[in-house]
Amino acid sequence: MKETDPDETAEPRTSAAADPDERVAELEARCADLEARWLRTQADYQNSRRRAQQELDSALLRTLQPLLDELLLVADYLDMALAAPTTTPESKALATGVELTRAKLSQALEQVDVRLVRTQGLFDPALHEAVETRPGPEAAGTIVATLRPGYTWQGRILRPARVAVAAGNDEQG
Repeated sequence: MKETDPDETAEPRTSAAADPDERVAELEARCADLEARWLRTQADYQNSRRRAQQELDSALLRTLQPLLDELLLVADYLDMALAAPTTTPESKALATGVELTRAKLSQALEQVDVRLVRTQGLFDPALHEAVETRPGPEAAGTIVATLRPGYTWQGRILRPARVAVAAGNDEQG
């Protein structure tokens, strides 16, 4: 007795009876469909991967933000200490130590991609916080002084720079 193949009993094969051109068109359509599915799946994978990376970066920033804020505050205190006048040999030696400490802190911050916000040129509300305007010969909106440095981490603003901005020629009295 001959065993029957399950494929033969389920449905008769039409490929042998079908026109070869129809079969080719059917296979090309199926190939195009599979290629479109593959491209969609690949795009979905890339989008998922990008979203996961963004979520990871955001979580890392949320975790590091308090530490970085405290380190930036330490940098501010060191800058204030360096701004104090040094008249005695002891104060000059202390200032040298503070300068070395400030330099090492800056180096450590740069190693983790914390960068100073530029404070030359025109005011940019995404990077700067204008806390005062000053009359002067500069064009309106030009940064004339940095009151507190700003910082970015991996391109994101950690703290905007506080700046004084030129009021322009119209407001001179």
